[in-house]
Amino acid sequence: MRDFPSCFGENGVQVADSSSSSSTARTAQNLVTCLYQCRLRGKWCLITITWTKNLMGQGLSVGIDDSSNQCLCKVDIKPWLFSKRKGCKNLEVDSSKIDMYWDLSSAKFGSGPEPLEGFYLAVVFNQELVLLLGDLKKEACKKINSPLGPSSAIFIAKREHLFGKKHYYAKAQFCDKGQIHNIMIECDTVGVSDPCLLIRIDSKMVMQVKRLQWKFRGNNTILVDGLPVEVFWDVHNWLFGNAIGNAVFMFQSCLSAEKLWACQSISSSDPSSLNWSCSEKFRDTQLQGLGFSLILYAWKNE
Repeated sequence: MRDFPSCFGENGVQVADSSSSSSTARTAQNLVTCLYQCRLRGKWCLITITWTKNLMGQGLSVGIDDSSNQCLCKVDIKPWLFSKRKGCKNLEVDSSKIDMYWDLSSAKFGSGPEPLEGFYLAVVFNQELVLLLGDLKKEACKKINSPLGPSSAIFIAKREHLFGKKHYYAKAQFCDKGQIHNIMIECDTVGVSDPCLLIRIDSKMVMQVKRLQWKFRGNNTILVDGLPVEVFWDVHNWLFGNAIGNAVFMFQSCLSAEKLWACQSISSSDPSSLNWSCSEKFRDTQLQGLGFSLILYAWKNE
């Protein structure tokens, strides 16, 4: 796996590949990736859930990596096979059984690739429920013959691609089982001599960056639910890049976020092909449950 990208190192470069077309970039970037921490066989593991959407339809990928970043297993439901919205996959890894169950036959979607309701996705390890997503929890537990209860996995990171002209919207839960907040990023760079960046949480302005042409990269600390959340931004491509360039924002509830991400660099390849992977320091810190990360790629519509 490639290293997870960040734009906040001293040698950061642009995310978008300048050779790609606008339509190709927009199609390729319509995905949401979620990262969950769990324990399998007494060791920390990461479960990666990726929802995709393109002209072929909806897609889903589930991968499990161990603490050394080695892939234990991966299941892909390709868009052209997504008409089969209900199913299961049984795998055997190192004498252990991993079962994945999903039912998206009644799922409702918004503009993005991630289902909003009417679905379940379950990961079972040696007949023990590890991860359960969706609102059809009773149906899932009946399917896997397991009592209804909370899954052991912890939601630690999310990467999402947003599209807009001036406003960009996302939702975030900055601590496990915490309140879900509405995030709005506002920035108008077209025909504006002195663009300004605004970030609102639940309609309340929590951050404003003026003189953006001089402060196109930076970080600031805000308070959400009484907890410090570090906000990083890189809008260089919006101001000085090509028409299909994107900005990158990261919300990190860990106080040491800047130190953890300083060593990372953005890959100049297509971000849609990037898999979740972390430096050893970042991975170890996240596995200790020290925070939640939200990474947003904001693409401007023509």
